[in-house]
Amino acid sequence: MKIGIVGWGLEAQSAHRFFGPEHEYLIVNESKQAGFPAQTDKVQVQYLEKEAPAGIGGQVQDLSYLKGVENCDKIVYQPTAYFNLKKAYADNAEFWTKATTVYDIFFENCPTKNIIGVTGTKGKGTTSTLITKLLEAAGKTAHLGGNIGTPILDILPNVKEDDWVVWELANFQLKAASHSPRIAVCLMITTEHLDWHPNFEDYIDSKANLFRHQAATDTAIYFADNEYSKKIAGFSPGKQVPYFAAPGARVKQDGKIVIGQEETIIIPKADVKLPGEHNLQNICAACTAVFEAIGSLDNARTVLSSFSGLEHRLELVRELDGAKYYDDSFATTPEAVIVALRAVTRPVVLILGGHDKGLDYKGLVDEIASRGQVHHVVTIGEIGPKLAQSLREKGFTAITEDGKSMKEIIIEARSWARTGDAVLLSCGTSSFGMFKDYKDRGDQFKQAVLALS
Repeated sequence: MKIGIVGWGLEAQSAHRFFGPEHEYLIVNESKQAGFPAQTDKVQVQYLEKEAPAGIGGQVQDLSYLKGVENCDKIVYQPTAYFNLKKAYADNAEFWTKATTVYDIFFENCPTKNIIGVTGTKGKGTTSTLITKLLEAAGKTAHLGGNIGTPILDILPNVKEDDWVVWELANFQLKAASHSPRIAVCLMITTEHLDWHPNFEDYIDSKANLFRHQAATDTAIYFADNEYSKKIAGFSPGKQVPYFAAPGARVKQDGKIVIGQEETIIIPKADVKLPGEHNLQNICAACTAVFEAIGSLDNARTVLSSFSGLEHRLELVRELDGAKYYDDSFATTPEAVIVALRAVTRPVVLILGGHDKGLDYKGLVDEIASRGQVHHVVTIGEIGPKLAQSLREKGFTAITEDGKSMKEIIIEARSWARTGDAVLLSCGTSSFGMFKDYKDRGDQFKQAVLALS
C-alpha cells in the first residue's frame, strides 16, 4: 500500500511509525524539516523550497508540494493541513474517501471504549493530567496522550480492553473528526486561533465534533459558567452534566469542593495545591469526569493536595532580591493572562506579546490599565507595538518595547522589579517568530532567570 502523509508534525510522524516500514510513503510538507526520514525506493519526500510563514501550518499559497498525494492508496494528514487540502481537492469525493487523521485511526484501532476526551481553550493539559492521576489513584490503568505531547497512536500498543485513555484534544485535531469518546469534556471557551479558523463560529464547530458523534449512552461534561462550553456540549445526544454547578463538582461558599446532589465532600479548596482560582475549574472538571466514568473519587484528596501543576503554567522559577519570577508561557490568549494576573496577586512586571493571531486584547488592556496591579510592561514580538499603543491610549505608559532576546528581556524586566513584585512571562499569544513554540519561550525564560545573579 502507498500511504501519503501530509504534514510532518508529531501526529504525522506517529502515523508513519504506526503503519511501519512495509509500506511505500509519499511524505509532503510545506517546508523542509530536519526530522524527515531518509529517501529510499519506498520513501519519497517533497516540500517547498521557500520557508513557510511563521504561525500555524496550513496557510501557504503554493500548494504544489501536494502534487501526487491524491494518487496514494491512503492519505493521513496533519490536522493543520486541512484547509490546504480543501483548497487543493475541494469536494473531490475520491480524495476525501481515502483521507483520514490520526484521530480517526485511533478510534478505529483502540481496544477499549473507555476514552475520555478533553477540549477547551485553556486548561486542557492540567485537566487531562488530573483525570489520569485520579483514575490511577482509584486503581485504574490510564494512558494520557494527544495534544499534551505524546501522540495518541504511540500509546496504542500499550492499551488493553479495560484500560482508560485520557486524550487532550485541540481544535485542529477535531476539525474533521468523525468519532466521539464515551466521555467528552469541554472546558472554558474563549476566542482563539483566528489566524487559522476563518471565524469564531468555525472554531466552535470544530470543538463540537468531540460531542457530535456520541451515542445516547455517552456523557458530555461542560463548564456551567460558559455559554460556549454549554453550546458545544449541547451537540451531544448523550447525558449532559455541568461542572461548577450541581450535580457536577463545584465549590461551595464554605470553601469545600463537593460533587453530586448529596454534596459529597471531595476536598476543602484550602488543601488544594494547584495555585489560582482558575484551577478550581480544572479540578471540578476532572473530578466530574472521573465520577461519571467510574462512580467514585477514591483517593482524590491525596492527588489534589499534592499535584502542583504542569511546566510553563504559572511555574515559579525562582525568587531573587524579593521578586518572584513566574513562567506562564502557556498563556497564549489574553484571557489566560488575566487569569494569571489574578492568581499571582502581587504587583507585576509583565512580559507581553509575540505572534499576532488576530485576537481581541481590549479586555486585557483594560485589566492592565485599570486595576493598578501591573506597574510595568515589557512588550515583545510582532504584536508588541500594537499592544503598547493600545495601553498608551488607555493612559498606561510604563512600557518598554521590543526586547530582541530573552536575555535582554529579562534584564529589562529585572530593572523594574521591586521587593514583593512578580516578574511574569504571560504573553497572551503564540511565540512564533522569536521562539520555536511556547515551550522554547518558557525554557529560554527559565534559563535567563536562573542565570541572573
